[in-house]
Amino acid sequence: MTAASVVSVSRDPEHRFSKEVVDDIVLIAGLGVEGDAHAGTTVQHRSRVARDPSQPNLRQVHLVHAELFDEVEASGFEVAPGELGENVTTCGVDLLGLPRGTVLRLGPDAVVEVTGLRNPCVQIDGLEAGLMRELVTRDDEGQVVRKAGVMAVVLVGGRVAPGDRVGVELPEGEHGALQPV
Repeated sequence: MTAASVVSVSRDPEHRFSKEVVDDIVLIAGLGVEGDAHAGTTVQHRSRVARDPSQPNLRQVHLVHAELFDEVEASGFEVAPGELGENVTTCGVDLLGLPRGTVLRLGPDAVVEVTGLRNPCVQIDGLEAGLMRELVTRDDEGQVVRKAGVMAVVLVGGRVAPGDRVGVELPEGEHGALQPV
């Protein structure tokens, strides 16, 4: 089994769907990714700001598992790191299976806490028509399954780059499934 690691990192100072892949990013405690449009202590996502700009920002860092790219490729879609708007692309971590409150150590210093699932929006079909159907499905019981990654807040800042290890620390107590944030 391959050790959990960072495959790619991305950021964008503008509110665009996809983010530019860069050599490294700097996470800032309580804010998010330095130089990214979604950094801040309160919500930065435009639709959420319109509803209530005072909400805490539970979406400071967006993480997607690279295994998702292989999954959608099997259905004929080609997606690369950063194209789903994520800041950190990982491999070897079942991000969607983590409970809320899981701590992820990214590289030597940075620490984030998983707050919930990314709720995919119709902009995904702007990347490739029909892709949304791959990222929002239903399980055998008819429950909605969201596959577009997880959101996190930054507990400890630090530089994150491709090749960095990802450490996973599950929260104590009972674990519940992630919900959209």
